[in-house]
Amino acid sequence: MITTLINQDLIKLDLQADSKEAVFNELIEILFAQGRISDKAQFLADIQAREAVGNTGFEEGVAIPHAKSAAVLKPAVVIGVSQSGIDYGAEDGLPSKLFFMIASPDGGDNHHIEVLAQLSSKLIEDGFIDNFINAPSNEAALALLLAEQNQAAPSTPSHTDVANQGFIIGVTGCPAGVAHTYLAAEALQKGATELGYDILVETNGSIGVKNSPSADDIARADAIVVACDKQVDMTRFAGKRLIKTNVKAPIKDAKGVINQALAAPQYQVEQGANPASQAATSANSMASKASDARSDLYRYLMNGVSHMIPFVVTGGLLIALALAIGGEPSEAGMAIPKGSMWNQILDVGVVAFTLMIPILAGYIAYAIADRPALAPGLIGGWIANNGSFYGADAGTGFIGAIVAGLLVGYFVKWIVSINYHKFIQPLVPIMIAPITGSLFIAGLFIFVIGAPIADLMTSLTALLTSMSTGNVILLGIVLGGMAGFDMGGPFNKVAFLFSVGMIASGQTQFMGAMACAIPVAPLGMALATALGRKFELFEASELEAGKAAGAMGLVGISEGAIPFAAQDPMSVIPANVLGSMVAAVMAFSFGITNSVAHGGPVVALLGAMNHPLLALICMAAGATVTALTCVALKKMRKAKLVAVTA
Repeated sequence: MITTLINQDLIKLDLQADSKEAVFNELIEILFAQGRISDKAQFLADIQAREAVGNTGFEEGVAIPHAKSAAVLKPAVVIGVSQSGIDYGAEDGLPSKLFFMIASPDGGDNHHIEVLAQLSSKLIEDGFIDNFINAPSNEAALALLLAEQNQAAPSTPSHTDVANQGFIIGVTGCPAGVAHTYLAAEALQKGATELGYDILVETNGSIGVKNSPSADDIARADAIVVACDKQVDMTRFAGKRLIKTNVKAPIKDAKGVINQALAAPQYQVEQGANPASQAATSANSMASKASDARSDLYRYLMNGVSHMIPFVVTGGLLIALALAIGGEPSEAGMAIPKGSMWNQILDVGVVAFTLMIPILAGYIAYAIADRPALAPGLIGGWIANNGSFYGADAGTGFIGAIVAGLLVGYFVKWIVSINYHKFIQPLVPIMIAPITGSLFIAGLFIFVIGAPIADLMTSLTALLTSMSTGNVILLGIVLGGMAGFDMGGPFNKVAFLFSVGMIASGQTQFMGAMACAIPVAPLGMALATALGRKFELFEASELEAGKAAGAMGLVGISEGAIPFAAQDPMSVIPANVLGSMVAAVMAFSFGITNSVAHGGPVVALLGAMNHPLLALICMAAGATVTALTCVALKKMRKAKLVAVTA
């Protein structure tokens, strides 16, 4: 495959770029010049969208940006070398020097996955990276890439007879299901060969599960290495020597991981567990119980957040684009004229935003109890976000989605753990668990959780109404705090609807304060990710999501901060609340008014606010407070975690 996608004209050994963005542009120019893509801007946007899901910078100076795009005319791989290196946001914090950009047609075959699998075998080859970076010419570099690996017997084997020591099974998978999955697989294969073992590696990639071991394979295996950050069926390995670790471990030391597996105790299935429930309950036996519990909860939340981020980014940027270019201020808020194509783009963005909360809940539940929990998790998230089910003016937002996902996950986990009759057991994952889980979470929200939420919203509205004639500083604290607390949830919605209602009575200062508080959370997270990069406080996916959050904040879309709050609520929510309070209090103090039902810098720039410059200062101050507070809290939590684990 790789020989058909690359030639010496698609290699550049002297990149001039000094930034990640510049690397993208320089490599894209080569693709365009070679007739591989038709639209440079479209392909760049698709590459950046992939980066928003997760940074493609890896260890040892290698980065693999890739995308499936409608702009690709013919699949290709373009390779660039930066001799000085650039800050790409790689996981090891070191500069990236070697770049493989993979262009694959949208709707076509999964060329980028297949190429990644082939590149993996070269990237773990001893000396390949350094030799390629130092290649004297494009021809020499291409020859290195296409050269067959040295098949000579490995030196210094760990066993006296390397002919056939036994058989190992590996399982690899990373959250994005791309590069690390195949790098780990190749590393395990190389390590097993050097130790004299045959090996079969199951890859849980974005194109599905490949090379799954049969029952006979498992029966004859000497040990199992599960190097996976995704949920896998662990029950099938009961009674085998097994080590469970992260996907990066074999990339760093495959032989060490395999030797640990060979010396590990036999894996025991949790009492009453079956493949559906066990997939989400396996824990690293080498970690402490307290660490396992925290790690599992974090993994559940991250599974939901990682699946939600593309919906947040897609919806947020489409809505932002539509409002920024096609929108006009009106009494009802930022509006797009009828008949404009921007209405259709706005509608597509709204669809993505509507789906993001159910996706968050569904994949949290999926992480806990696998596929039987997915449907009830999605349903629970939809109900949680739709207040009409329980008579509230607004849903519970992302907080309700997290609650719904966790409740559904643990409920379904319990349902599938029951010992059913053998004739009923096949119906459990496809019928019994999804139906009972859906009824459970629907009933809980409609009849138990819903009524208090509706009463809470009524009480909050009454509170704001009673405070409207009182101290504006106190009102700014309350209004701003509600705006920043849940980013589209009941507190945010009550504050927004109250402010909109006050416009009708001629009191536009409330909407002025709200308009300044609304963008603080996403703008603050964008700034926090920029400030926190050198402290390694954010995941790679968060660093990319921060850029999208900044764009959303500019047009008043507070939901851009939801992924950050869902992943680390203890640091992010207090920071958002404090920053939003500062912005709202400043807005009241400056006498800022707003006559349209929308917020963010775009409203000030379009002339809907009486003091646009002061309004921008309020927003900037709030965002700065949020960013500094978030970074400080994350540093404190990180230091505490290090102290506990030391």
